[in-house]
Amino acid sequence: MSRIGKKPIVLPTGVTAAIADGVLTVSGPKGKLSLPVHGDVQLALESDSIVVSVPKPEVKQQKALWGLFRSLVQNLVTGVTTGFEKKLEVNGVGFKVAVSGKVLQMQLGFSHPVNVDIPADLEVAVEKNIISVKGSDKQRVGQFAANVRALKKPEPYKGKGIKYEGEVILRKAGKVVKAVGK
Repeated sequence: MSRIGKKPIVLPTGVTAAIADGVLTVSGPKGKLSLPVHGDVQLALESDSIVVSVPKPEVKQQKALWGLFRSLVQNLVTGVTTGFEKKLEVNGVGFKVAVSGKVLQMQLGFSHPVNVDIPADLEVAVEKNIISVKGSDKQRVGQFAANVRALKKPEPYKGKGIKYEGEVILRKAGKVVKAVGK
């Protein structure tokens, strides 16, 4: 049995769930999210919880889907109640970040400014050198943060670039100049 999959997902007050045509829809104070359900996964709505199951838990693929869909449904419930947030740090001399309307404007040491359009369902805020990405969909928040990080990955010598808050960058030693002896 899947250790994760067999746990029921408790719906907090103010959150409603519905299943129609193989699509689970969860609504809450932070919005409405939907998830297409795989054919081998069965969802049962109870009064205040959702139970995920599969017809043959001994089959490896179905066992994997069981835990996966339980986690995906839990992410939907968490997203519509509290939401998700990723923070990125911008390190480097002359690196600047600002939000102007629905565009994230960045000076990252290139010869041109880098502008990234912010999706409508995400909130992006900048305070000093920290970019904060918030939203109700965990996948969308993580993907946008990864796309921004990919614009200027942190380099291993000085640590310049965009990294996740709390991410550890392994530093390399620079060149060592040998003294010329006579």
